[in-house]
Amino acid sequence: MNDKLLIDVSRLDKEGEDFEDVLDDAVLDLNDEFLRPFAGIRYAIFAQLLGRELLVRGSLEQDFEAVCSRCGGDFDFTVKVPDFTVSVEVDDKTEYVDLTDEARQSIILALPTYPVCRPDCLGVCTSCGKNLNEGPCKCKREETDDRWGALEGLKIDEHR
Repeated sequence: MNDKLLIDVSRLDKEGEDFEDVLDDAVLDLNDEFLRPFAGIRYAIFAQLLGRELLVRGSLEQDFEAVCSRCGGDFDFTVKVPDFTVSVEVDDKTEYVDLTDEARQSIILALPTYPVCRPDCLGVCTSCGKNLNEGPCKCKREETDDRWGALEGLKIDEHR
């Protein structure tokens, strides 16, 4: 496990090279109690020098422990970035290129806004708080069509 994703440009094969490894968990310190990374960022990339450009393509994966935004239950999921691509301009003095921040940002951008334990998660009852994935609650509900409910309190000035 490494704490940086470094490409040694000075020793890179002219035809390009494959790199596979895992970045340390600390790289992705989100400081979020509902979303915690574990097992490090796994990467499989191909780096190639094209003139004065270092082109890196590949994939990234990161496992997370999360709290479902619908039901509040704990679950694990994996964020995958199948099209990780970075282009960096280099010169004769460039020895290493650090792509740690690019990998970190790609994982963060791929995170769901509201993680859910499963696509069909029913959430919790808004009245009693029971997890509806475990079965129905005992609350009485009236089936109403409330699409126009927001307009009921609207006051219209009829004198215009």
